[in-house]
Amino acid sequence: MSVPAAKRKRAEALREEIRQHNYRYYVLNDPSVPDAEYDRLMRELEALEEEYPALQDPDSPTQRVGTTPVSEFGEVRHGVPMLSLANAFSEDELREFHRRVIDRLELEEGEGETLVYHAEPKMDGVAVSMRYEDGGLVQAATRGDGTTGEDITHNVRTIRSVPLRLRGSGYPRVIEIRGEVFMPKAGFEAFNRRAEKEGEKTFVNPRNAASGSLRQLDPRITARRPLEIFVYGIGEYSGGDLPDRQSGILDQLRHWGHRTCPETETVRGVEGCLRYYGQIAEKRDSLPYEIDGVVYKVDRLDHQRELGFVSRAPRWAIAHKFAAEEELTVVRDVEFQVGRTGAVTPVARLEPVFVGGVTVSNVTLHNMDEIARKDVRVGDTVIVRRAGDVIPEIVSVVSDRRPQDAKQISLPEHCPVCGSAVERPEGEAVARCSGGLICAAQRKEALRHFASRRAMDIDGLGEKIVEQLVESGMVESPDDLYRLSAAELAQLERMGEKSAENLVAALENSKKTTLDRFLYALGIREVGEATAVNLAQYFGELDALMAADQEALEAVPDVGPVVASHIHAFFAEDRNRSVIRALQDLGVTWPEGKAAAVVSETGPFAGKTVVITGTLQSMTRDEAKDRIRAAGGKVTGSVSKKTDFVVFGENAGSKLEKAEALGVETIDEDWLEELLDL
Repeated sequence: MSVPAAKRKRAEALREEIRQHNYRYYVLNDPSVPDAEYDRLMRELEALEEEYPALQDPDSPTQRVGTTPVSEFGEVRHGVPMLSLANAFSEDELREFHRRVIDRLELEEGEGETLVYHAEPKMDGVAVSMRYEDGGLVQAATRGDGTTGEDITHNVRTIRSVPLRLRGSGYPRVIEIRGEVFMPKAGFEAFNRRAEKEGEKTFVNPRNAASGSLRQLDPRITARRPLEIFVYGIGEYSGGDLPDRQSGILDQLRHWGHRTCPETETVRGVEGCLRYYGQIAEKRDSLPYEIDGVVYKVDRLDHQRELGFVSRAPRWAIAHKFAAEEELTVVRDVEFQVGRTGAVTPVARLEPVFVGGVTVSNVTLHNMDEIARKDVRVGDTVIVRRAGDVIPEIVSVVSDRRPQDAKQISLPEHCPVCGSAVERPEGEAVARCSGGLICAAQRKEALRHFASRRAMDIDGLGEKIVEQLVESGMVESPDDLYRLSAAELAQLERMGEKSAENLVAALENSKKTTLDRFLYALGIREVGEATAVNLAQYFGELDALMAADQEALEAVPDVGPVVASHIHAFFAEDRNRSVIRALQDLGVTWPEGKAAAVVSETGPFAGKTVVITGTLQSMTRDEAKDRIRAAGGKVTGSVSKKTDFVVFGENAGSKLEKAEALGVETIDEDWLEELLDL
């Protein structure tokens, strides 16, 4: 059906008018029409779009909520990493941050006191990134690990304070806008009251509520949640110019229709930061949203670029956290958990206590030395501390409240999972189960590690599937994986026939591997990727490695007495040898008689030790490692006087600084490519 010109013109006018009302309501906090009039405009637009389907537009205000749930969350790689912030918990730590900024910018003392910072409350919500192309919202993602997040476009579109199309003009062709999604206090309380009344799940705090809402597969559920957003900056952008200050960028984002926190300010010097911190701390309880501190960012972007980054955090910004919250509770019991390497870790079961925004009922006690140092006993009243997103900890015991029947904590003689002996080598803090692959707790973790990308790379064998395979008794050791049929796998929860067939194919593909990957996959204590490569290159064949004694193992580069003893003990265990032989009988194979990668004895990195830091553009970190090793080099994770080269990419951090301080030669990515091509 063709659309009459008058109807098309009316639909466009309605959309523009509704967008303007949204801007005034959410950004300016100055609504110009009553809710009833706004609803009338929306109903008129909906009726037009229903009558004339050709009028429907994904950017229309009526199209915020999709009608079809997504099947899973896709992955999104951020064009510019979403970095975390360093924390300051005291005035002294903030002053030290300010001093570092002044020193790096080489400012005089007087200039430092006038240095402008952009200050804003640190929202206790969920960080998201929204990508706009030609002004339209095309994708939204969670922060994830900072490099890769989850695609939550379908849910972010439901947040009414997020413009589906930027207002005005002059925006870059591509711009990634970052913000914090949160649930206001009033909305959180109303949501929980309604959920409790209807017998549904309630949330412990607004942050969990926001996070849970964004992780819904069905956007219609998210649309019913009272979510809001404040934007705080940008990531990737191209095809346009932006202001040269952080404060100017936020002004521009407001002009384009995004909502920013009304409490943001620009302040001067460290004293201005401290005054702002005090003001926000006083307002904290009366603010309509939860915060856990404030954030300061050097306002000038050229200063930000000059300051750069360290590790995964910018040098030009810091989060000034509010004081840690502490509460009293009682230790009801101590249990011991077993990890992938057999580490037996004591965990205190507490009388649940609400502290730092969450209910805490379990805390790790780390090891027996830590228990002895704090003298923690079952029945003790203890002080539990939590600050922001920091893992809760027991600070100390309230000794004058200790009951007479308080029970001392002893290391169990036998593994709580498999009954094998628990051993604590002399001089080590960590106790370990000796059960190896027969211990179910270690089995799950060992299988996850065995299947991981840098080990056997079994695509589709995730954590939930591993848990089902172990708990059902279908898999007791790695070789059992290669005996699974598609019919057996299809019986697992959420595993259809096609997925089962794909997993069987992935298992078959993983059989062709390399010796270093296989050694790494076995999960031998303290044998990481680099050590596995060294072992493969030194021995060439698995049988030679398995037959090696302690002295022969210590001859391998970077293998000392402790690591050699772990390797020797692993291959001396008959059960481990049985699993290895079974894997080989089932078709797991690799090129014998040579290193996993062909190693050059005359290449540009022959005999050299190399460290990689920062983000490389032309290759992944793993690809760079493999190519350097193939060129004769050894790749390690830390810089020392023995390091020959440090390869650095974008956002290189402390490793580059240490290399420069030690006089180690540094290589950028272009130079690395040239050397590898020699």
